[in-house]
Amino acid sequence: MKEDQEPTMSHRRARVAIDLGAESCRVSLLLWRDHEPEIVEVHRISNGPVEDGGSLRWPLGRVRSGLEEGLRKAADGAPEGIASIAVDGWAVDYVRLDTNGNPLHDPFCYRDERTVAAKQKADAVLPPEEAFRRTGAQPLRINTLYQLLADREMEKQARWLCLPEYILHWLGAPRVAEYTNATHTGLVDLATGQWAHDVFAMLDLPIEAAPHIVRPGARLGRLEGPLARLPAFRDTELIAPACHDTASAVAGIPADLSSTAYICSGTWSLVGTLASEPIATPEALSARYTNQGAATGGFCFHTNVNGMWLLKQCMEAWAGADRNVTISDLIERASACTSTATINVDAESLLLSGDMPQRINQELAAAGHQPIADQRGNEARFARIIFESLAVRYATALTSLESMIGHQLTRVHIIGGASRNKLLADLTSERTGLPVECGHPESSTIGNFAVQLAACEEPVGRVTRDGVRRWASLLSSPTR
Repeated sequence: MKEDQEPTMSHRRARVAIDLGAESCRVSLLLWRDHEPEIVEVHRISNGPVEDGGSLRWPLGRVRSGLEEGLRKAADGAPEGIASIAVDGWAVDYVRLDTNGNPLHDPFCYRDERTVAAKQKADAVLPPEEAFRRTGAQPLRINTLYQLLADREMEKQARWLCLPEYILHWLGAPRVAEYTNATHTGLVDLATGQWAHDVFAMLDLPIEAAPHIVRPGARLGRLEGPLARLPAFRDTELIAPACHDTASAVAGIPADLSSTAYICSGTWSLVGTLASEPIATPEALSARYTNQGAATGGFCFHTNVNGMWLLKQCMEAWAGADRNVTISDLIERASACTSTATINVDAESLLLSGDMPQRINQELAAAGHQPIADQRGNEARFARIIFESLAVRYATALTSLESMIGHQLTRVHIIGGASRNKLLADLTSERTGLPVECGHPESSTIGNFAVQLAACEEPVGRVTRDGVRRWASLLSSPTR
């Protein structure tokens, strides 16, 4: 560790990062070993939406129970004490609260189709072009805005919290909306960074139900409740990091991000760059780019592209036919394939679940390619086509991005699970003509911890890019 990074006494205490994921939720512990940081995943719980009375919802009770178990394990693993806890997760979904602050019901999943009619209703009042101009958020039907409209009339006055902030509230924090997460709602004014009162009024949404917006790194008081009685959790502080996991992941990149594109590649791929100013032009709307708040100022300007969902769905189909394969094996075997056929990875049929090999074959035929016989031994050919097609889509997204930001990009930084996929990185470099760096697969955890540490260096809890980057560099070192 460099001399100027020597941790203070508070930094020598452990810290906890909670990462909420649509497939799994993780509790990670940052420990100091001889003044060197060590990140340990102490608990992971599976997650996924469940059918409930014809609706698709998140099992909130199961998630909370799993997180409590993880936090108890963290306390056992940190007898020196835990200085802080911070939570990041996916955006747009939220919890409605009763007057006592308890959930009215399990929260809806963004995939629930109740928002189809709600968005049509909203578009008649606030056309997508106008919504994008005002908020900078791509007007997708999954946005919090359309979900709030879809709620029953009797619930619309009830207060709400997005999921990461709800978990912080459950642990004892006041009711807040962290800025990076709030910008995903479609309800934040692009110019002010505060709730867009005019949008709330136009759609007849009560702004009184919305929580107060705080900045990344906000310090939200102490842990409360039964966990606070554990010795490790005495005086443990609650911190809002960049509560949106993509903002945390980008904050976890230690590299200089000027003229650098990032690809957060996992189940979905987010392709973009950090922009100092928002870009809410018709071209950006058409290209499906969005402006989401970044942890240290500016905007994560990116588009959503299909991702490893395609391969995971194929693997589920093959497992159902007793053809179990691993991702690492598929990558190795796909490296030896020579197929250059590609498909449109964002085709509507490929966003749906079930029978993905057949869906890919249909897209191959539509593109004028020979379908693949879906039989044992051909799995690597499907994988190769998926990787080739993702690389092609990344290249077109980056070409569009350069046009909108007005200058050329010089490199690509891949983070997330696909950062382990050397084949995809090589194909991306080949298709884009840019050098590709592979970052940390758990960059959101790195960013979560980096914001916590940087926030505790500032008396007002605000964080700077230099401060966050310094800690991200230390935490993501290859020796970790």
